[in-house]
Amino acid sequence: MSYGTTGIELDLPDQWNVTIIEKENMPVLNDPAGSVLRSFSEPVGSDTLQIAARSCRTVCILICDITRPVPNGIILPALVRELLKAGIAAANITVLVATGLHRPNEGKELEELVGDQWVLDTVRVVNHFARNDEDHVDLGKTNCGIPIRIDRRFVDADLKLVTGLVEPHFMAGYSGGRKVITPGIAHRETIGRFHTARFLEHPLAVNCVLKGNPLHAVQLEILGKLSPVLAVNTVIDNKRQLSFVNFGDIQTSHLAAVNYLEKYSVLRVEDKFSTVLTSAGGYPLDKTYYQTVKGMVGAMNILKLGGHMVIVSECSEGMGSAAYVDAQQRLVCMGPEDFLDSLRQKDIADVDEWQTEMQLKPMRMGYIHLFSRRLSDKDWRMTGVAAVEDLTDTLWQCVNQAGDNKIAVIPEGPYVIPFYRACL
Repeated sequence: MSYGTTGIELDLPDQWNVTIIEKENMPVLNDPAGSVLRSFSEPVGSDTLQIAARSCRTVCILICDITRPVPNGIILPALVRELLKAGIAAANITVLVATGLHRPNEGKELEELVGDQWVLDTVRVVNHFARNDEDHVDLGKTNCGIPIRIDRRFVDADLKLVTGLVEPHFMAGYSGGRKVITPGIAHRETIGRFHTARFLEHPLAVNCVLKGNPLHAVQLEILGKLSPVLAVNTVIDNKRQLSFVNFGDIQTSHLAAVNYLEKYSVLRVEDKFSTVLTSAGGYPLDKTYYQTVKGMVGAMNILKLGGHMVIVSECSEGMGSAAYVDAQQRLVCMGPEDFLDSLRQKDIADVDEWQTEMQLKPMRMGYIHLFSRRLSDKDWRMTGVAAVEDLTDTLWQCVNQAGDNKIAVIPEGPYVIPFYRACL
């Protein structure tokens, strides 16, 4: 099972009927750096990077924050060198960490994120701060009235570039592309407006769905205010090796990456299960309980009503932000139904409470059990789920209570999304 940086090995009983739900082996690029470089001259729906950069003086490159295992150490050196080759001065190139409302990545963590010291020494690398009003440009409103306020360092750049990892996302369908902009570098109000129950309770605001997804629609509408934007999209395998990369128009190239990924990450399952064992995806995604919710939502499609889901997540940094802890405390005190009723009244969501709202979805399906060695007693009280002391004993209890020896196991957690075939 993916868990932290080391994983967890389990020996399940022979008498159980175990279904392992995992990707087929993905092909791996033999020359990752060369593949990235070649993508710049083989664009999808745009000019080559050299042509696009030719008339530009300033460049802003967006990268995801530390919660995404993007191979920046391969992408950024090639990208920066190509821009320098095109005649753009290093002083005019900014790498902007798309933190959304997450904390900034600094010091050793920033070095890990960027993955290449030469890049850090050559160009400016900075974090986005969603609460800094002066850092954002007002671009009007969406058709549904959401204020569009985006980091001015990206808006004002002559050449706008987005890098990212394309993977399933539990509310926006897929990560990467337009999502690195919104919420990645959006103002706090913009983020809060489209993370309300009005959007998140929509039946199509789910993993691996773009058509009809209201969050995706808002993201595309905001993207339209910034065009043209170019993107480097990546897909990795379960060992974090580069399997796919492309470059080009942000919308067209992102969809091409989605089409590649869904052949591996979207799996049809013939049955639902009373017991499901999954993970939060391992490091870096399982650094907090906040991100652990993605693993719960990813597995809920194949959980029988009233069944048991067991999830493993290291939570090496505890719960997450103070705002998230506050939302979890309200959930525990109010109960799921009253908590959701309170969210339905809001025009703008409190910071990070949308993750608590997403936790309600698997909780409606069944019982959630969490195995983590790093949460404090105080943290456990805020999770709203059952604590697992012994993983094997808990699985035995779940199987015995169900009276059913069938169990589904999803080692990669939210990187693989199973769907019950009858629902497709």
